[in-house]
Amino acid sequence: MKAHRSLKTLAAATVLALGGLAASVPAQAGDCTGYIVGVRPISQYNHAAGNGFLAVRSGPGSGHQQIGEFYLGDEIAVWDRRGNWYGASCMSGRCNSPLWGQPNAQGWVYGKYISIGGVCP
Repeated sequence: MKAHRSLKTLAAATVLALGGLAASVPAQAGDCTGYIVGVRPISQYNHAAGNGFLAVRSGPGSGHQQIGEFYLGDEIAVWDRRGNWYGASCMSGRCNSPLWGQPNAQGWVYGKYISIGGVCP
């Protein structure tokens, strides 16, 4: 009986040790999905005024060139982060057939306008 209790204790200690080890493994980029939020609906789209879309930029910052657009409710994959800017690509939604720019944009977006979950960078 004593040997059985020792094995149970050893098994419990191993599970705890492995659990702690797994918790220290960093998140892998690309495991995070999100949605575009906080922008005006596409019915209020005006490219010149910056309404009805979230600009996708060539780099992490508003000084970088706009290369595409995401729209309210679009699903995105997030693969990188630099401060408040996230590297993202279009997964589904209107971003597959944008009103401006190339379909399936991939670039940088401001984090205020995305809702993300999963294992994020």
